[in-house]
Amino acid sequence: MHVPPAKARLLVAVLLVVVVVAVSSPDSRRTVRWVSDGRTHPQPSAAATSASPTGVAYLARLPKFDKAPPAHPVTAAESDGAPWILRVPTDQPVAFVTIDDGWVKHPEAAELVRESRVPVTLFLTVNAISDNPAYFKTLQDLGAVIEAHTITHPKLRGQSYGVQKHEICDGAEQLAGLFGRRPTMFRPPFGEQDATTLRVVRDCGMKAALFWKETVNRGRVQYQEARIVQPGDVILMHFRDQFVEDFIAALEAIKAAGLTPARLQDYFP
Repeated sequence: MHVPPAKARLLVAVLLVVVVVAVSSPDSRRTVRWVSDGRTHPQPSAAATSASPTGVAYLARLPKFDKAPPAHPVTAAESDGAPWILRVPTDQPVAFVTIDDGWVKHPEAAELVRESRVPVTLFLTVNAISDNPAYFKTLQDLGAVIEAHTITHPKLRGQSYGVQKHEICDGAEQLAGLFGRRPTMFRPPFGEQDATTLRVVRDCGMKAALFWKETVNRGRVQYQEARIVQPGDVILMHFRDQFVEDFIAALEAIKAAGLTPARLQDYFP
């Protein structure tokens, strides 16, 4: 069919107007449509294609706990050094979540701590957190307690008193300057210590050095003893890329054992 040139130009002009209006519409990012095979299809927005999960899925997996029972503080035996704690000596149905280092600042950590309402203790390495202490201040504001884990994360066993004192005492002082509270507990890197370590911890005014009974990595709990968390157990995880899975796995293990997460510092007043 022959279309007169004037009419053809009019049709082209009308189509151009339609396209311009559609693209310039305030809702164009959500509702821009294109034509294919005679049908229209909604175009996904940039936000819809790039957005990460809202967190609802993993938050729904968090176990629910009753409030921990009032703590029965423990008394350490007198010695030449700070007590070395593998399991808090209590028969109360509680366990303790501890998180080490601080190299990876996972964006969901604060949300998990807030929504779980679980007390956690952070054993922080000064060099690991120095690029973003505000990240850990947020966790502190949510109730996390910050304790010491040296300045540079060295192996302490076999080092001189002076070397260990620098890493332990000076590290605690730097954390106090950053977070307004001087640590009262210490965890040696790699869990390695000797009599000098425990003496330095005591001389630095801290109450105990902590080991652990369970570790969590890549969403799996590893047990030193029976495959169940026992009353008083200290659970170790780290600030790693798998923080979400590790945190949930730790809480699920505590829940499965019929225990409740408790605040570690309440047992060492």
